[in-house]
Amino acid sequence: MHVLVLGAGQLARMMSLAGAPLNIEISAYDVGSENIVHPLTQTVLGQGLENAIENADVITAEFEHIPHDILDICQQSGKFLPSTEAIKAGGDRRIEKALLDNAAVRNAKYYVIKTREDFSTAIERVGIPMVLKSALGGYDGKGQWRLKDLNQADAIWAEMAECIAATETQAIVAEEFVPFNREVSLVGARGKDGSVAVYPLAENVHTNGVLTLSTAIADNELQQQAKTMFTAVANSLDYVGVLALEFFDLNGELLVNEIAPRVHNSGHWTQQGAETCQFENHLRAVCGLPLGSTKLIRSTSMINILGEDTLPPEVLTMAGCHVHWYGKEKRAGRKMGHINVCGDYNGELQRKLCALADVLSKEAFPAVHQFAENFSE
Repeated sequence: MHVLVLGAGQLARMMSLAGAPLNIEISAYDVGSENIVHPLTQTVLGQGLENAIENADVITAEFEHIPHDILDICQQSGKFLPSTEAIKAGGDRRIEKALLDNAAVRNAKYYVIKTREDFSTAIERVGIPMVLKSALGGYDGKGQWRLKDLNQADAIWAEMAECIAATETQAIVAEEFVPFNREVSLVGARGKDGSVAVYPLAENVHTNGVLTLSTAIADNELQQQAKTMFTAVANSLDYVGVLALEFFDLNGELLVNEIAPRVHNSGHWTQQGAETCQFENHLRAVCGLPLGSTKLIRSTSMINILGEDTLPPEVLTMAGCHVHWYGKEKRAGRKMGHINVCGDYNGELQRKLCALADVLSKEAFPAVHQFAENFSE
């Protein structure tokens, strides 16, 4: 079985690693260069989308921001999964919001802005404070504003107007500010036969809008809420593959913040913490194979490595620590890799996170240090 992945980044790389034991061959299509590459070595295997499609049994995607003309060509081939509708929803907040509404899934009150008049209407209908997000292109905290006071409106509108004017299809989605207790996410898979398997919820910590720490948690009530909403969204799309839903936890009630129609950063912990990792289950789903068990087998956290290309050697000597590098050139703030930290039970995991705080720099790994400080109080 040969799977073509649209996108040649770390998610395609990890799909390739997960697919090898199942004899699933992975190639990646670099949307920017139009090269077909090996996802591990980046060796150029060919060029052109038509050639890539012809040699593939299945086509999938590792990110949402793919030009629609490429998605449409892939959809016409009859090989693309989950679907272009799902990928477009992940890449356009307007489509995403409509999808959540149609699936009757709770999400924040919102209003779409194209003009200054729309902005005024949004302030009236959504209220202040509000969060404003670009409909297209924004991720990891980019393309976002917070309106806390009406006096900020003119200055924020000037920045948003510039964003909207950058492309004909751009807009801003205004959302009510949600005073949540924490952010959690659910990663799950839906097979071609409609079967659904979800992983345990993960509690996520963000620093400057970027995920820095993600830990699998056990909360039966929240888990059931999340699974119900996951199933509603996945069924509404007739989804095939791995899908992630990000939630706000409001005192035990979940509200969907975003969806990601792909394997997800907050699911990287499954590589060491679950019976079957998210990358293998995505490949199983799109290739028509039975889904693997999503059972938690050990307490696990994932730590993003941002802007660093080396780690202290003590990390590799620590039992239960597994380092995953992405083979990227170093750049400030760039996702260079991640560390999965495992313990036989929660207390052991917590102690290992504290031990990591002793060897990892506070500047590069603030969430680990914050955890250690909170744990010691």
